[in-house]
Amino acid sequence: MTRRLTLRARLTLLTAVAVAVAVAACAAASWFLTRNQLYRQLDRTLATTPAGRPWEVDSALRDCSPTPREVRPSPFRVITAQVIRPDGTWCAIADSPRTLVITDADVQVARGARAQVYRNGAATDGSSMRVLTRRGPTGATVAMALPLREVESSLNNLALLLIPVALLGVLAAASAGLLIAHAALRPVDEFTGVVEHIARTEDLDTLIPVDGKDEIARLGGSFNTMTRALAASRDRQRALIADAGHELRTPLTSLRTNIDLLLRSEAAGRDLPADTKHRLLTSVKAQLHELSSLVGDLLELARPDRRDKPTEVVGLHDVVGRAVERARLRDLGLRVDVEVRPWYVHGDAGQLERAVMNLLDNAVKFSPPGGTVNVRLRDGELTVRDHGPGIPPEDLPHVFDRFWRSPSARSLPGSGLGLSIVALVVRESGGEVSLEPGDGQGTLARVRLPGTAQQALV
Repeated sequence: MTRRLTLRARLTLLTAVAVAVAVAACAAASWFLTRNQLYRQLDRTLATTPAGRPWEVDSALRDCSPTPREVRPSPFRVITAQVIRPDGTWCAIADSPRTLVITDADVQVARGARAQVYRNGAATDGSSMRVLTRRGPTGATVAMALPLREVESSLNNLALLLIPVALLGVLAAASAGLLIAHAALRPVDEFTGVVEHIARTEDLDTLIPVDGKDEIARLGGSFNTMTRALAASRDRQRALIADAGHELRTPLTSLRTNIDLLLRSEAAGRDLPADTKHRLLTSVKAQLHELSSLVGDLLELARPDRRDKPTEVVGLHDVVGRAVERARLRDLGLRVDVEVRPWYVHGDAGQLERAVMNLLDNAVKFSPPGGTVNVRLRDGELTVRDHGPGIPPEDLPHVFDRFWRSPSARSLPGSGLGLSIVALVVRESGGEVSLEPGDGQGTLARVRLPGTAQQALV
């Protein structure tokens, strides 16, 4: 039921209920404490009167007749008093205002089972009484009592006074709760306003004002961090789309041009020379291959981050071996010199193999005809080196950027995403990757992945 209320209404209601319970508990405690205090006062009065000291009236009661309600002269006129015998009969004292209803507790005192007893009782006329029954040194047991009418009247008046006071306290608590809720939830209102503005305008640059170190401030700071991350993700997405559109434009334009030439020759009824037609079809095939590669790379970069995905133990030396065999099957006219040692890592075997293939493709692309590509795996460090012209030092900081291609490589096939995929896979596996000039000439790609040389220890 309370979940249907607003947070402000729930906070006000809970505050009012909590204060109401506290006020009710205090009122009840005050009533019972007053009641006990009044009863103790009555008990002290009973204990300090002549009727409360039976040994002082033993002589006046010694000749009390065994017949019930027999009256003898007595100095007691206000306090109700009567003698109780062990057999349960009783004798009223002269001038006693009323007689009491005797209970088993009184008889137990008369028989010596108990020394005295305080209790709430009643007179034979129905009046409520506070009763003290004592057994004196000479054996006489006297029950004396005072009426509870005034005490009960005072308690009733106190209850009637406490009820409106408690209600006023609850109303005051509800009002205070409303004010407290309004003051406490003001930052939440500001938070809500900013969130609604962001949801309405999609303006992720809007930040929530954060003041202090309380829970609301922490929540606002976390939300600001989230919006900044979303803004950065949106910017990367827009950049990826823009770069992908730019990269797709060139092969699509070339494809459209070549296909238009083929269609025009067919429409005109004039066949193109065989060698020209072959070149056009070869170009179309190459452009389609480039498009397929580009789309595959884009899908790889656009996939969700899988750092939290469970990984498996992978033999990096096996991954490198399979990648080298795939590179050799392409008949590139190059020699691949391989030297690998066992090394086991945590990762995804398919993704790691693709990363190694991208490094090999990059080395092959820049290697001279008949050259050599050196592949080494030692102590968790994989190196792939070509003997080509190398990368200018000013280009090294950008080699892992998406769609970035050096001026010398723009005429070569590729989308500029291969090394970006390598960096992504290596980072997800907890490693590092770098490119640096090789000794003499060429480029050296260096990948370091944490692991061990023994599979059982991974």
